[in-house]
Amino acid sequence: MTSRDLEKAALRGEPSYVWRDGQQRRLNMILRAAGDRAAKTILENGCGVGMYIEHLTSFGGKIYGLEYDFDRARTAGLASPHIFNAAGEFIPLPASTCNLILSHEVIEHVQDDRTAVAEMIRVLKVGGRAIIFCPNRGYPFETHGIYWKGKYYFGNKLFINYLPRLLRNKLAPHVRVYSKKDMQKLFIDLPVRIVTQTVIFGAYDNLIVRFGIFGRLLRNMLQWLETTPLNVLGLSHFWVVEKIDPTVNLDRKPRNKEYWKE
Repeated sequence: MTSRDLEKAALRGEPSYVWRDGQQRRLNMILRAAGDRAAKTILENGCGVGMYIEHLTSFGGKIYGLEYDFDRARTAGLASPHIFNAAGEFIPLPASTCNLILSHEVIEHVQDDRTAVAEMIRVLKVGGRAIIFCPNRGYPFETHGIYWKGKYYFGNKLFINYLPRLLRNKLAPHVRVYSKKDMQKLFIDLPVRIVTQTVIFGAYDNLIVRFGIFGRLLRNMLQWLETTPLNVLGLSHFWVVEKIDPTVNLDRKPRNKEYWKE
């Protein structure tokens, strides 16, 4: 990578460039969570170069893509004519436009994640769903690299996310990680119900290419851990939230922290 590429990777992450087992697995999860919404109006919020958009087009919906980086947005335009070069905090769509929003490893990079989540909910129709993947603080590796003495070091860095938050954020100021409590805070007072909240491991395609059957065994073991309490060590949060009508059930208790325990 050039120094410009490294800086872009640090600030905005690296999108999917190659479609492999890991991307297909996540697409299958998206489709199960979406139901018939995949055939309606979709927004991929942070679409990178358009890999997921390309694979969602076959389901018949109208697909919008939003991408902050101009070069990536231009490439994504080959997959869909409806690409916006904009920030996630200011989605250029009217309220109640979309049946489905996909945010795939994006909110950790935006300037204001709370505002970005609120924008997704604004753009959703009632009954629409937002599907969010983002980094889990419990994962033993910081996958976005770190800054050390003013220099950026790309790649997986062990135990960075386990450091006290202040120190961790000095080493990785360019990207957030989320605990379950952090995730819950993003949705407080928003008109949504949580459909799914879990943590998943990766597909480790690079390990399989390198180690063959031993890499597959490792992947199978780690993905099995998703069904156990050890999923807290997983790579990414996988949350599905559904927009509800804010005028309904106004007699219920306020949407505060206790609300999410229901």
